[in-house]
Amino acid sequence: MNKSQPRILIVEDEPKVASFIRHGLQENGFSSENAYDGAVGQKMFEAGNYELLILDINLPVKNGIELCKEIRKSNKKIPILMLTAMGTTEDKLEGFESGADDYLLKPFEFRELLARIRALLKRSSLIETDARVLKFQDLEMNLDTYEVSRNKKKIDLSPKEFALLEFMLRNKGRVLSRVDIAEKVWGNSFETGTNVIDVYVNFLRKKIDRDFKQKLIYTQTGVGYILKATDE
Repeated sequence: MNKSQPRILIVEDEPKVASFIRHGLQENGFSSENAYDGAVGQKMFEAGNYELLILDINLPVKNGIELCKEIRKSNKKIPILMLTAMGTTEDKLEGFESGADDYLLKPFEFRELLARIRALLKRSSLIETDARVLKFQDLEMNLDTYEVSRNKKKIDLSPKEFALLEFMLRNKGRVLSRVDIAEKVWGNSFETGTNVIDVYVNFLRKKIDRDFKQKLIYTQTGVGYILKATDE
């Protein structure tokens, strides 16, 4: 095996889908291995050294949501892409809250999967070389420890809330449209009418602003959201 090839673990119980993904990845310069249930997938992850995980949600023994939560207990950085046939807002929220970085609906074209994988790997490599502590006013984020605090008070965030806040901190003072957020935080544009981004901003606002007099997250009506110190 060429050690320069990014290693990807595919946890998918449908043999045809797993074979389709693996062959496509090999043709595009990736090394991949398959697991056909969640328990085996967890053992392979713990024993291996992977750059990215692809998880189906409906897995035998241990489903993708449970597996994702287990992985995030020990590794908050590895990109995780979830595959599922369920695409409601509630389904997506459950996937993201479990720790997934992106969410792809079945059936899908391989080129779309490939684009998502490359975007996740690129973002992961950029994080490794970026500044390790981000600050704004009394808000602080440590990218090494995944700790967030405001006025020295620790704030617990889900992986997707963390990624959203990181994006806002890197673009403080700039209005971020929903398209900006979808592309940079989720790695793709959501279908028309979704409210996943608005829901997550509200989640984040409650955790970041609720207990503090000075608010930091503001809505720019008709445009998007902005991280700033005043509502002027």
